[in-house]
Amino acid sequence: MLLGKRFTKDIGSMLPSVEEAKDAEEEENMQPCLGGIPSRPPSRPLARLSRGGVENKIVPRSAKLRPEHDSDEHQNAAESYELEASEEKAPDKDIENHIDEAEEKEENWDIELEVEDIKEQYDPTGKAKYLSACQFYGVIPVSYFLRHLQDPELVMRHHGLGPQATKALAVTLVTNTKIITLDLSDNSLGGEGATAIAEMLKENCYISEIHLADNKLGIKGAKALLLMLVENTTLQKLNLSGNEFSDEAAQYISEAFMSNQKVESMDLSHNMFGDGSGETLGTAIAENTGMLELNLSWNNFRGKGAAAISRGIGANIFLKVIDLSYNGFGNDGAAALGEALKVNNVLEDLNISNNRISIQGATNFAICLKANKTLRILKMSRNPMQSEGCFGILKAIQANSETAVESLDFSDILVNKEFDDLYNTLKTALPNLSVKHGGNPDMFKKQVPKLDPMKKVIQYIKEHNLQMDALANVLEEEKSSPMTYEEFQKHLTDAGIVLPQDDLKQLIDFLDNDKSNMIDFSSPVWKSEWMMSRRGTLQINER
Repeated sequence: MLLGKRFTKDIGSMLPSVEEAKDAEEEENMQPCLGGIPSRPPSRPLARLSRGGVENKIVPRSAKLRPEHDSDEHQNAAESYELEASEEKAPDKDIENHIDEAEEKEENWDIELEVEDIKEQYDPTGKAKYLSACQFYGVIPVSYFLRHLQDPELVMRHHGLGPQATKALAVTLVTNTKIITLDLSDNSLGGEGATAIAEMLKENCYISEIHLADNKLGIKGAKALLLMLVENTTLQKLNLSGNEFSDEAAQYISEAFMSNQKVESMDLSHNMFGDGSGETLGTAIAENTGMLELNLSWNNFRGKGAAAISRGIGANIFLKVIDLSYNGFGNDGAAALGEALKVNNVLEDLNISNNRISIQGATNFAICLKANKTLRILKMSRNPMQSEGCFGILKAIQANSETAVESLDFSDILVNKEFDDLYNTLKTALPNLSVKHGGNPDMFKKQVPKLDPMKKVIQYIKEHNLQMDALANVLEEEKSSPMTYEEFQKHLTDAGIVLPQDDLKQLIDFLDNDKSNMIDFSSPVWKSEWMMSRRGTLQINER
């Protein structure tokens, strides 16, 4: 609290002097101690707490506050005391000066730090950088991106980013250390956007999985990704599905295969690779030593292209999962793939569904399957291989004592009872084997009791109002010697009896009881059946 000069002067005249306090103290010490509380005036403080006391020393008040009636002695004593006090307090002033200087420097330091924080404020989230990049490229910031910048998985499918917004996003992701999985599928990145992402992945060493499907990257995007994969050693999974890659782009993809051995999974499905791409990609597959999973489904590998891809698979010693479905390999491609499985001892999962493989192709493939020891999952659904082709695959697995097959997929392919019987038998040796197929229609057919073949003949005669006299006379004459199937069929035709081929075969099998390929009219079976048919015919004629 600060006091004015007038208030200080007035209050000084009201306080006792230091000398008066000393005299009073001496007077008190001279009085005898009578016990109890000494009779000291309450207005007087104790000696060691008296006004102006410093370490039990008496410090006189300044002359300015001293009353006018003080004597000269008092004045001289005061001057001497003031001189001593000034000498004693000189070091204290120096210390105070040093303290003031230190405090002033500390304040200056605080001000400098505050200015630096304002100029170079650290931005761990990257939001400020993204907003600046958006302003630079003239695009609207994506709020979803700002909210999920610190997530380990950033999924931004179908956001319609385009090349410019992708550039702003890539600038921010260069220094991002949180995102591990990035999904930018279906954002119309084009070649420019792909280039921006590729440049970002050259610097970013945290993203290990990226999805760029359905972005129309084309040849420019394929080239940019090749240059990125030459330098990047962090990326492990790359999805490039549906990007209109043609045979020309396949050259860059193949070089990426051979230059980068860190990517373990690549999806190249739904592109436009054809037979021209087969040779380059097949060679790249053979030389790659890091790929574990490859998806080439929904392309145009046929004939030579399919054979080249198959040769690459045969030479590869690391690939474990490959999807070749919806390519049109055909019978020749299936045969080449079977030859690859003879020498490949690594592949575990193979999908060749919907590849126009018929019974012949499935049979050739099955022959080679007898030598494979590593394939666990085989998918051959939607191929025109019918039940016979599926049966051939099962037979090959049964013949391979070292087979590792655990799952067969024959979806949308109808099988018959023979296939079911073999599968039930195979389940005993391979209890873990599971087979998926299109079903057995025979299991759901209503069992209709079969008519006796001779009764079918009688029914035919009844429906067509035929006479049996001529046929009866001929057959009576032939009782002495057996008749061939062709002769018997001719007699029926001459009599006007034209049976369907299945019914005729059933009739012949029924009459040829001893399976001699001849019909013996002198046998007891023929006599009984013939007599019954004769009676039926006579009854029909009488009617």
